[in-house]
Amino acid sequence: MTMMKAAAPSFAEDLLSMLSPFELAQFLKFWRGSLLQALLNDWRSWAREQQIAPDGDWRAWVFLGGRGAGKTRAGAEWVSELVRWRKARRVALIGPTFHDVREVMIEGASGIRGLPCVRPLYEASRRRLVWPNGAQAYCFSAEDSEALRGPQFDAAWADELCFWAEPEETLATLEHGLRLGQSPKLLVTTTPKPIAALKVLLNASDTVVTQSSTFENAHNLAPDFISALRERWSGTAHQRQELLGHLIEDVEGALWTRAQLEALRTSESCAFDRVVVAVDPPASVGAKADACGIIAAGVYGDGPGRRAVILADATVQGAAPHEWAARAASLARSLGADAIVAEANNGGEMVRSVLNAAAPEFLVRLVRAAEGKRARAEPVATFYARGLVTHAGAFTELEDEMCAFGVGENKRSPDRVDALVWALTDLLMGGAGPRVRVL
Repeated sequence: MTMMKAAAPSFAEDLLSMLSPFELAQFLKFWRGSLLQALLNDWRSWAREQQIAPDGDWRAWVFLGGRGAGKTRAGAEWVSELVRWRKARRVALIGPTFHDVREVMIEGASGIRGLPCVRPLYEASRRRLVWPNGAQAYCFSAEDSEALRGPQFDAAWADELCFWAEPEETLATLEHGLRLGQSPKLLVTTTPKPIAALKVLLNASDTVVTQSSTFENAHNLAPDFISALRERWSGTAHQRQELLGHLIEDVEGALWTRAQLEALRTSESCAFDRVVVAVDPPASVGAKADACGIIAAGVYGDGPGRRAVILADATVQGAAPHEWAARAASLARSLGADAIVAEANNGGEMVRSVLNAAAPEFLVRLVRAAEGKRARAEPVATFYARGLVTHAGAFTELEDEMCAFGVGENKRSPDRVDALVWALTDLLMGGAGPRVRVL
């Protein structure tokens, strides 16, 4: 898989943005009639870079995008270019259903027949498009993968792959039919989901990837739509997947899942009985050293009704001891914390010394673990499963770490998770965890 670089403004957008209102009026006056219309109809002048087929010898182009990111227009323009430039004579159009193919890919506002160029004839009885030059595009539903067995093509546009009923079967059958011409091509436009078919495609050496967010296409969307999305989903996994077009996936066997964390997010405020800042110091110093995990949490209620809330993630990378100690102290002061809890496995009394120097007014409690990271985290994961822990906001990097924690070997130390575990162990278990000693 090759990821293409982030988009720059199109040539036309860049040019026109430099003109004053008067200059723009003069430009439009001069470039009137057919010349102006030709410019307005030139897709490559107005498209964002992610929407243009990448150069190079690729077999599959995957365009990952958020809702309303311009995926349909990119697919329709790609098919239209191939046909008009006679680079494809037989094209397959595959969507989640026949209704999606007809109403979105063909007849939609950004569909093939909505483009400002030569429009093909749609023959509904044969479910195909026919261009004046004789090129044809056939419609298929991903609900019936067997319909692709037999026909052959030199190009295919697969829309919303991640929402197909039979993605693996349909894609496999389609790939066997891509056998015409010198270099048959496949374009997949989809909002990503962590399905096997997409991951196989992304891992292929002859796949190129472009990516675009909903917000990059904001000038073509209703302002109220954009503002509502920002207010409702800002910082969440939903925003990253459905709006930014990022592939967000859970790791099988991890102690936490995305859905679980999304369900436990809260914006309610309450009076806490205790607040602690937990610190997981790095074993070394420098830009390539592990991060210093710094997590703040509060607890309220008594007995079975006791609840904890994750309040902040102030984790810092590559900081010297006095710097991460000062960061922890600042967070503790801002939240009115009762104590700072710090792991002493790396640094011992040095950890206490730097924290005492940075925050002399706080009690510093050192803890030392005698069990592995997963053994310490499992009781905390149980608290999440019981709904006893919520997150006061979206902590993207912490939650990414949580949803990958507990399976196999970690490439990086789970510093945020370690600090989280120390904070919740102190608040919900009174410092008593699986073989944890308080110093």
